[in-house]
Amino acid sequence: MLQLNLTPLDWLGIAAGALTTISFIPQLLRILRTRSAADISWGMFSVFACGTMLWIAWGTLQHAVPVIIANAVTLAFTFAILALKWRYTKPAASPARVRLEPRLTPLGPEPSRAD
Repeated sequence: MLQLNLTPLDWLGIAAGALTTISFIPQLLRILRTRSAADISWGMFSVFACGTMLWIAWGTLQHAVPVIIANAVTLAFTFAILALKWRYTKPAASPARVRLEPRLTPLGPEPSRAD
């Protein structure tokens, strides 16, 4: 059986990781409830995901279990948010799909312009 001897410093790291990780849950639930992720930035969450992966790598090299666990769960939430952003983003109308209506003008003389 795995024996973990956690120090008070480890518990501090676990608490910090738990709080920052669960902070993504309200955003994830909001996206699911509203079926909209329009306010989510692709750039911010993509850079954040890269940083989180680096934290996982650092935690692995340092054998820092709280860092690894917290960032792995955070990365899963981040990927879920990005997947929902992709799912709920409506494709922009391409010019080929836009139907132009003919412009109708009244018959008869053009209205006079006052100079």
